[in-house]
Amino acid sequence: MKDNSGLLIGLIIGAAAGAAITVFINSEKGQEVLDDIQDAASKAEKDIKKAIDRFEEKLDKGKELAGEYTQKGRKFFNKHAN
Repeated sequence: MKDNSGLLIGLIIGAAAGAAITVFINSEKGQEVLDDIQDAASKAEKDIKKAIDRFEEKLDKGKELAGEYTQKGRKFFNKHAN
């Protein structure tokens, strides 16, 4: 029984924590906290999408510049290789 006592204590603590969280979430203050979390997550999602869009624009510009410099390098090489 001694080996199972740790498991039993863990189950009791887990059940008590789950009950406490449920009571808190269902309270007015808990709903305010959940609303704040949802607002923060929504703002973070928008910020991340904007950052990804800016990154993709810069990546496209970088690819464009790389292509231009590759062409210039090839022209220079072909001109001076002979």
